[in-house]
Amino acid sequence: MDLIVQKYGGSSLADAEKIKNVAGRIARAKEAGNSVVAVVSAMGDSTDELIELASQVSDSPDRRELDVLLSTGELRSCALVAMTLMSLGHKAVSLSGAQAGIRTDSQFGMAKIAELDPQRITNELDKNKIVVVAGFQGITPDMDTTTLGRGASDLTAIALAAGLNASRCEVYTDVEGIYTADPRLVPDAAKLDEISFEEMLELASYGAKMNPRSIELGMVYDTPILVASSFSDAPGTLIHGEVDMNKNVGEIRNRVVSVATDPNVAKVTVQGVTDRPGIAASLFEPLAAEGISVDVIVQNASAGGKTDLTFTIKREDLARSEDVVRQVAEGMDSDKVVSSTGLAKVSVVGTGMQDAPGYASTMFRALADEGINIEMITTSEIRITCIVSEEQMGEASRALHAAFDIASPR
Repeated sequence: MDLIVQKYGGSSLADAEKIKNVAGRIARAKEAGNSVVAVVSAMGDSTDELIELASQVSDSPDRRELDVLLSTGELRSCALVAMTLMSLGHKAVSLSGAQAGIRTDSQFGMAKIAELDPQRITNELDKNKIVVVAGFQGITPDMDTTTLGRGASDLTAIALAAGLNASRCEVYTDVEGIYTADPRLVPDAAKLDEISFEEMLELASYGAKMNPRSIELGMVYDTPILVASSFSDAPGTLIHGEVDMNKNVGEIRNRVVSVATDPNVAKVTVQGVTDRPGIAASLFEPLAAEGISVDVIVQNASAGGKTDLTFTIKREDLARSEDVVRQVAEGMDSDKVVSSTGLAKVSVVGTGMQDAPGYASTMFRALADEGINIEMITTSEIRITCIVSEEQMGEASRALHAAFDIASPR
């Protein structure tokens, strides 16, 4: 008997009929002779609605209390799916993150899993029950409820799959897999049959819908992840170890596997900072202490002993970042702090890019030909990312998809 962990996203659970559809899929997996653990997200846009509700009662909601509030969305889905499974004649039990043994640190809003104790899940599986776990949440050593960050039900599922030694983790959503670009922006985007952990980690970090930490965990424990649609039986995309690239040696265009886009970008610039050792540390250490993740960083060449520091963050972190940076900037003798939104990341990702010339020039030329200005650039061994205007994100994605002919077979 195989143990399967399945995860269902909020769009798959948006109403009662969709919950019945999900329960039917879980039931069929059980009836096929498998032990099943299902991880569920909050229904539809419930999390956004709870955040909006919190903003109506407080200009700056306490982060601990906000986590308690947000955790209720997944609990509602969890109980409803378990009830539906029981109505189908199956034994089922719903568990919160705490009951499922997910122990975290105390970083409210972006907690990290510190330990997993799946004994309660194992006990319920031994009773031939389907176990339905609320994703996105855990509990601290002080018994405080935490959330793991937006989209982190994926992380819950893959952590449980690794901790339970499941044969696979299946992630069900409203699309049929991982595509060569966002099909809403690029009509001829094609679904990938497979993709490596390394490539998927870059895509997830730079705009694809999966949680990056979940891909990291799958990579560490070598847990294959199938991404598929909860609304059809179409084959999905398998995320696993290295994909063979030998067949594409020498073909630049097919080493780029996908274009990733992310409109959730804000930029902060500290202007006229005295250029001396320790300036960067004095700026970014306080941001890290506040749990704010910084992405692209650019420091201009010093002129007259002064320099500018620019970095990007998620838009929802902008207000907190500005508060921190302005306090730090006063001690830096900075001229001023400026910020902007309306930006987006567009990235090309593919294994083997670093070992062959032409990728950066092809990307920059494709954007230039469309009149798209590049504000910042960052790279890794398998990725090139440009910060552009959000208004031109779709145009940039289509231009790059065509320039690298990504929809052609790998």
